[in-house]
Amino acid sequence: MKKSVESVTHPTGARTTFFVMFGFMLLHEADKLLIGPLTTQIMETFQISRTQMGAVSTVALVVGAIFYPLWGWLYDRFSRPKLIALASFIWGSTTWLNAIVPTYPLFLLTRAGTGIDDSSYPGLYSLISDYYPPAKRGKIYGFLQVAQPLGYLLGMILALVLGASLGWRKIFFITGGLGILVSFIVFIFVKDRPRGAAEPELAQTEHLERFKFDWKTVGGLFKKKSLVILFLQGFIGVFPWNVITYWIFDYLKTGRGYNDMQTMMTMVPAVLILAAGYPLGGILGDRLFKKTPKGRVIIGATGVALGCVLLWITMGIPASNKLLFGVLLAATALFMPWASPNVLSSFYDVTEPEIRATTNAAQNFVEFGGSAAAPLIAGIIADHSSLGNAILWICTVSWVVCFGFFIFAGKFIPKDIADLKEKLRKRAAGQDYIDSSRDLPSPPAPS
Repeated sequence: MKKSVESVTHPTGARTTFFVMFGFMLLHEADKLLIGPLTTQIMETFQISRTQMGAVSTVALVVGAIFYPLWGWLYDRFSRPKLIALASFIWGSTTWLNAIVPTYPLFLLTRAGTGIDDSSYPGLYSLISDYYPPAKRGKIYGFLQVAQPLGYLLGMILALVLGASLGWRKIFFITGGLGILVSFIVFIFVKDRPRGAAEPELAQTEHLERFKFDWKTVGGLFKKKSLVILFLQGFIGVFPWNVITYWIFDYLKTGRGYNDMQTMMTMVPAVLILAAGYPLGGILGDRLFKKTPKGRVIIGATGVALGCVLLWITMGIPASNKLLFGVLLAATALFMPWASPNVLSSFYDVTEPEIRATTNAAQNFVEFGGSAAAPLIAGIIADHSSLGNAILWICTVSWVVCFGFFIFAGKFIPKDIADLKEKLRKRAAGQDYIDSSRDLPSPPAPS
């Protein structure tokens, strides 16, 4: 029996998968980003400099970048839910190891191990793409990515509220235990879907599993000009995120003289508004995408441009004017995430379903391979100038370059989208059978 369009747009298990994946991301981000608000406490424990502390984050990012290609390949060949469950178990185990080490060199080593699971998101996004059609993906990814700032907020509250009484080691034990619990939830409740199941062009196509991962198809990624440009954008685009998430708490405490309560009163509204920026950017991208194939990259360009201008103004506010600084920081946060759901959706708008995890992994490899040095570079600049200058210079330069890449990508993405739609239509008609599964016989000719 052929699939109905209704089964494509409203598949069984879509909501369960969304909420379980949201929970996974929420708690994982809380664990991963917890080190930011605990930075000062950890530095005091090991008596280390900002440069040494910056290296802690950098090594984890390097390990994550190395593992992205492996995760992507595994996700495109095997069960995505089971691999996500494995990543969650690794997260819990490595966080526990990070909590018990007695010296800085061992802390650096075990923190590097936490990078293994940090590169596990490509399979999650790939799985979601097979539950929701292209017209809804920007919104769905936007709401899913709300888990990232909320996880950051949860980590911040854990650090600021419980950090003084429990210490950073016990907090790591808590978040590590949650990782192991989540691994069992994912394994039990999340089911896989055929790759390409949510594509409108394949709505009437049976046996989608015959379109399998193929290195020839992967090689074709680099012939898509819009994709290459967005890869380059990603190389630069994560620099600001890594610098801000890692150093903002230390900046507020040491650069602006905030105590823990003032820090929380400044950051909680900013993070909540940042969370709202993800679905807002995704919804705007979906709406503009219906009018023009350039819609998503236009919204991405708008977000980085407004974020850049507002951050420049915000960092110039005197330390004594805490209210105005907090308001402008929150305004900056609203626009910062607009690019994220739109870039991710754009990748899937031009990429074959059976290699989407690999594509996302390649993107993340480029992103984190380039920006892994961002916390270390910021630490070096801070030691020689100021932490405020480090944040400002790295963020504004990065966003100006990203704006240019978005504009450039807009020239090529309409053709790449049209090419993919045509390829999927050929698959539905049985004309693209051999390209995607060369080891299977061709279907019989229609009578």
